[in-house]
Amino acid sequence: MRLPILHNVVMLACACTFLSTNAQETNIPNAPKFGKGLFNLIGKDSTWSMKIGLRFQTLATSSWDVSNGLSNSATSFLIRRSRLKFDGFAYSPKLKYKLELGLSNRDQSGASKYTSNAPRYILDAVLKWNFSGNFFLWFGQTKLPGNRERIISSANLQQVDRSLLNSRFTIDRDIGIQLRHYFNLTDTFLVKEIFSIAQGEGRNITTGNIGGYQYTTRVELFPFGDFKSKGDYKGSDLKFEQHPKLSLGFGYDFNNNASKTRSNQGSYMVNDIGFYTTNISTLFIDAMYKHKGFSFMAEYANRNATDALAKNSDGSLTGNEVQIGNGLNLQTGYLVSKTVEVSARYTNVTLDRNITGKGAENQYTLGLSKYISGHKLKIQTDVGYTDIGFKANQLLYRLQVDIHF
Repeated sequence: MRLPILHNVVMLACACTFLSTNAQETNIPNAPKFGKGLFNLIGKDSTWSMKIGLRFQTLATSSWDVSNGLSNSATSFLIRRSRLKFDGFAYSPKLKYKLELGLSNRDQSGASKYTSNAPRYILDAVLKWNFSGNFFLWFGQTKLPGNRERIISSANLQQVDRSLLNSRFTIDRDIGIQLRHYFNLTDTFLVKEIFSIAQGEGRNITTGNIGGYQYTTRVELFPFGDFKSKGDYKGSDLKFEQHPKLSLGFGYDFNNNASKTRSNQGSYMVNDIGFYTTNISTLFIDAMYKHKGFSFMAEYANRNATDALAKNSDGSLTGNEVQIGNGLNLQTGYLVSKTVEVSARYTNVTLDRNITGKGAENQYTLGLSKYISGHKLKIQTDVGYTDIGFKANQLLYRLQVDIHF
């Protein structure tokens, strides 16, 4: 049981030694800076541009059941994420686009007859049109305006990965249209609004729209003005905000006649005549605060359904149910130097036991991050304890190296 931890510590020491060496300057003309893309192309007539980026995460984990001593130890190594990104503008700087492809097994997982039995390569494929003033119209597949932690890119997380709240309540990506707008109430008070209509089945679905559509709205309040470098959607206060910055987010999602156990996520609720559908609503309330290297993020989620128990045409239960309940996530971090941060997280997920048969989960996580070049090149490690009311409790250790060109 000691070997996995020793191995991971040795990996961490070797990585820190290798990455602490000074970068050498290149003589290649017009070469982009590290983290600014592999290539930055501009059309000869300046009617288009394309930035090509690449990133991947290498993750090592060790876990143990702790209900009866340290038992059932398990260790794994994997490429957690591996992605190609393309973004720029087409025809006009007011028409931007983003294409992101997932290359790792985890990125492509979920192939089924609903995705034509094909890997789900496409993460994002979206056009963003600034058609008037502060109004933007997005069209395509991208993240829905749900919980803050999910919208934060996995490349910009404060800890190794997202919380249990996100895994249980996120509405993730879907295909549809989003209308975005922002305005200032005062010189410093900023308001952002988003409204989305999506298919409601999740990403890369090719077989119809089984239920109705999914409607999502989100409002964000910035009483002290905007964050530097979109810091409201980045973990850690790497920009060391000199004045307090706060973002308050309120979101609501309604999936009409949803056919999956977690709104547009989870598994399909199949019954004897096809699919069981029910209206599913999800509420999100969250906040992000940053000031001089200190950061604090809080999230609350609640999911409900008109009738959470999936049924056959005769009223008998199918064995599937909507994962309804509440989630709370509290996360904080402090940069003890410009490149080293300590962080802590508490997460509680309480699903309706009468519906799901599952008890509450509480997770406690302590993290340590070394930022070699901000979020573009970093080493993160954390240890977490999960108190699972309905099965063995778990101790988890993780080590991850993240690089982003």
